[in-house]
Amino acid sequence: MEYWTPASALVIVAHPDDIEFSCAGTVARWTREGARVSYALLTNGAAGSSDPEMTRERLASLREAEQRAAAKVVGVERVDFLGYEDGLLEPTLELRKQVVRLIREVGPEVVVTTDPTTRWFGDSYINHPDHRAAGEVTLAAVIPGSDTRLAYPELLDEGLEPVKLKGVWLMMNTQPNLVVDVTEVMDKRIESLRCHVSQLVEEPGDNDIEFVHQMASWSAAGQPFRYGEAFKVFRFDQPWEPPREAAEGRQVEQ
Repeated sequence: MEYWTPASALVIVAHPDDIEFSCAGTVARWTREGARVSYALLTNGAAGSSDPEMTRERLASLREAEQRAAAKVVGVERVDFLGYEDGLLEPTLELRKQVVRLIREVGPEVVVTTDPTTRWFGDSYINHPDHRAAGEVTLAAVIPGSDTRLAYPELLDEGLEPVKLKGVWLMMNTQPNLVVDVTEVMDKRIESLRCHVSQLVEEPGDNDIEFVHQMASWSAAGQPFRYGEAFKVFRFDQPWEPPREAAEGRQVEQ
């Protein structure tokens, strides 16, 4: 899969900081190259603290402000918050319709979201169920909701016409087919991540900034650049090709 910069993109994730930990370098590169990028956060992030003095209401407000600041660092102006409860996200039909509406409102060429099939990474991280739910509902909204005219006729009454996406990019994926070179914008990625003050740990042996550098280096392993972000990319504006692994494994009958 070859890298390309879409004219516009909508990044849909569960929590404030999901983008900064996973794909803010790619977003920074896209906006630098002229793309218009928008964010959508499905939950309020209100469960992300073990501070006994913190309340859910205060944390939700704080994390919204942190996310808006992080978005500005990488050139993103539009940030939508759907406000679902952190830790309780489910890919319901109601939420799917909201995501369809959002895709049609924004009209992106590309949608970026989390891979709903990723349940864990290696032997040290179990993926958050909200991440999986966000990816599941977004993919269901993409097809058939966003591009099928009669899927949601009530949205047509709102003037929201179907959107033909050129692609979908899945982050937090264990089988990527594209690694984006983010070496020149790594400083922007780190600056945007630092906006999430309520979430960062910067202690010896448990340092989020160091972790992000390590992940970016690991993603770039074998590539001709230092830092990368990995994705499973689907392109809808290219001629269909059979999956390589299927073609290689198929035996020709005599």
